[in-house]
Amino acid sequence: MTVALATVVLTTRSILQRDMNERIGQILTQETAEFDNFVTHGRDPDTGERFTEARQLLTVYLQRQFPEPTEELLGFIQEDPRPTVIRQPREIPSPLPLHRDRPSLEAIAADDRRSGTLRRESGEVRWAKVPIAARAGEPASMFVVALHADRAQSSTDNVVGVLLAISGVALLMTCAVSWAVAGSILAPVRLVRSTAAQLTEQDLTRRIPIRGRDDISALAETFNAMLDRLERAFAVQRRFVDDAGHELRTPITIVRGHLELMSQGEGPSSVQERRETVRLVTDELDRMSRIVEDLLLLAKTERPDFVHPEPVQLAELTADVFVKARALGDRRWELPEVAEREVSLDPQRITQAMVQLAQNAVQHTGPGQTVRIGSRLSGGQVRLYVADSGSGVPAEDADVIFERFRRGTAGRRGARSGGGSGAGLGLSIVKAIAEGHHGRVELRPTLGGGATFELVLEAT
Repeated sequence: MTVALATVVLTTRSILQRDMNERIGQILTQETAEFDNFVTHGRDPDTGERFTEARQLLTVYLQRQFPEPTEELLGFIQEDPRPTVIRQPREIPSPLPLHRDRPSLEAIAADDRRSGTLRRESGEVRWAKVPIAARAGEPASMFVVALHADRAQSSTDNVVGVLLAISGVALLMTCAVSWAVAGSILAPVRLVRSTAAQLTEQDLTRRIPIRGRDDISALAETFNAMLDRLERAFAVQRRFVDDAGHELRTPITIVRGHLELMSQGEGPSSVQERRETVRLVTDELDRMSRIVEDLLLLAKTERPDFVHPEPVQLAELTADVFVKARALGDRRWELPEVAEREVSLDPQRITQAMVQLAQNAVQHTGPGQTVRIGSRLSGGQVRLYVADSGSGVPAEDADVIFERFRRGTAGRRGARSGGGSGAGLGLSIVKAIAEGHHGRVELRPTLGGGATFELVLEAT
């Protein structure tokens, strides 16, 4: 802005200076032309004839002129012993008018040029002269037009000064407005920076308020979305560590206790007892392995690539699940209905969830009891279900059995649990797979006794 205003001021000054010089030149030319015309056509008011004396000519002409404020019209007669100056009866706004500066007048009279510039300490003078033809015996005389350029220049300087003042005020106002506007625009950016600086691993809950629909708001919205992903990732990490520490503590304690007894010689002495101890330790290690695998699987559910949907024939998928589930136990397996439709889902994840539900049904039914597996279409949704004829799920446990490591109030009495590793993770995995397909898992009582678990997915 400063460079632009300086350019405007300098350009304006240059234009004004050029116009002033042109105007001075025009005035000098016009005044000398008018005097030449008066010499040729002028008449003496006393006699009505042409002028015969230079003094009378100059006196009459100067009486009839109305020059510019900075313009000085003079008659100069080189008489002995002192030249005569004829002037108009008015004061010139100059420190040293030309009619008082006899040396300058004599220098102009002695100059061979018709016009020129006289530089004096008191100010510059632009002049033009018209010599008057002298009769025999008369002294030389001339008409002089003088323009005090310093006075005209002061007007230009005044205009430039006013323009500089206006430009300075405009610059200050622009700076103030720009500062305020830039601060308003960059405030959300500073908020993003300060929010990022305040984020820690223990506190990822801060969010940036979004106002408006501009690019800064879009930036804040993107930053908030990134914080959401970070918070979920840290939550999954913390939950994985907490869950692993909680569930692995017991088998690790059991294994360590038996191994310490064996190392101290206080353990079983017979071969059979040692084998039983090894079997117990191996079982606990297997259970730890299953818990770790289930926890890793649950950790993967938060990733966008947890499921890989593809076109699948629902009837074929249901039949495959039924065949695999029959090998889980000696039950009365039934396939009452199969939906005929092609849907988009991850067949491996859905098979994993259905087999987990079938395993859960086997654990809570006895030999010869009925377990039904099927699929159907209902209201634009796909429903895959596993229904058993076991003891069912108490109403107080229906809301908690899908949570991690929750077996419900009846879990400790050998009733419905999460299945899988025995750590209460099986139904959590089923729920995660359903939600990975943007669906849900529902629980309802089976007609005649038992529980029915349904995967409800969109039929896309």
